[in-house]
Amino acid sequence: MAPDVLLAWGAERFGAGLVCLSALGAEDVVLVDMIARHALPIEILSIDTAVLFRETYTLWSKLEKRYGISIAGVRSHLIPDAGPTSPDIDRLWERDPDACCAARKVAPLRTALSTRQAWITGIRREQSETRRHARQVEWDNAFGLVKLNPLASWTSDQMWAYIREHDVPYNTLHDNGYPSIGCEPCTSAAVEGETFRSGRWRGRDKTECGLHVVPAPLVERKG
Repeated sequence: MAPDVLLAWGAERFGAGLVCLSALGAEDVVLVDMIARHALPIEILSIDTAVLFRETYTLWSKLEKRYGISIAGVRSHLIPDAGPTSPDIDRLWERDPDACCAARKVAPLRTALSTRQAWITGIRREQSETRRHARQVEWDNAFGLVKLNPLASWTSDQMWAYIREHDVPYNTLHDNGYPSIGCEPCTSAAVEGETFRSGRWRGRDKTECGLHVVPAPLVERKG
């Protein structure tokens, strides 16, 4: 199914129960453009870990201005809007990156999705081995709701062709060797010959932050 068709279906099927999570990567700006271009009533949110790249925050503002939208920021309760960060999370990425991702990303997203029926992501099968079997529509056991991956079958070439054709704003770090962009302390540029996510958690046996798990067959939600 074409991504824009799936987005329209999701908006009609789930209404206000649907939300799009934008990590502000190249895939995500494509989805933002499609949602805005077709005036779909889909709320867009992004997880603000408080340690994103400066370029990522710049893109966040640029997308809002370009499309006249508001991308809601979701934060861990351990990261206040003002004042010192909780010592429970301060520089946790150095000691335990899995725990850091759980606190900065997974926990706040779980809260944000607790009242939803479905969420949209920018996952593509080409991104990594762990995402190779992603389907456009699947059941997310981790969060207990339907997960839509409109770009699951898209290649990197298709994604960048869309960005160029529609002049979609994107993170300038992509032009400097960063195919995948996460939090600044745990993301580095990739070198020639490396895989798409090689720059994430370099030197560690870790490729995912915990938001995405192996997909399960889609089933009707009860209740």
